[in-house]
Amino acid sequence: MTDLVLSQLTDLFRFGLIIALVVTMQRTAAVTGRVLPLAMGVVFVAVMIPATMPSGSVSMTHAILAGLVSNAIILMPVLAGAWLIARLRR
Repeated sequence: MTDLVLSQLTDLFRFGLIIALVVTMQRTAAVTGRVLPLAMGVVFVAVMIPATMPSGSVSMTHAILAGLVSNAIILMPVLAGAWLIARLRR
């Protein structure tokens, strides 16, 4: 499981989707809020990537669970960077 999480942490497509998720969340925060769109987006990315690009060596359940962990790990510095950029713009 650790190998799977580490391999997902190096996936540039996953990074791009999480960055796009944070940018979209910031633009729509007044209407949709922040927490629910982020949580649903993290789950969506965790399910979408293994569903569209299956790996024969790992079960779908393990890939999704590892995706949730890696997405949460990726989301933390992306949110910190977005917060820092917002602070510097003021």
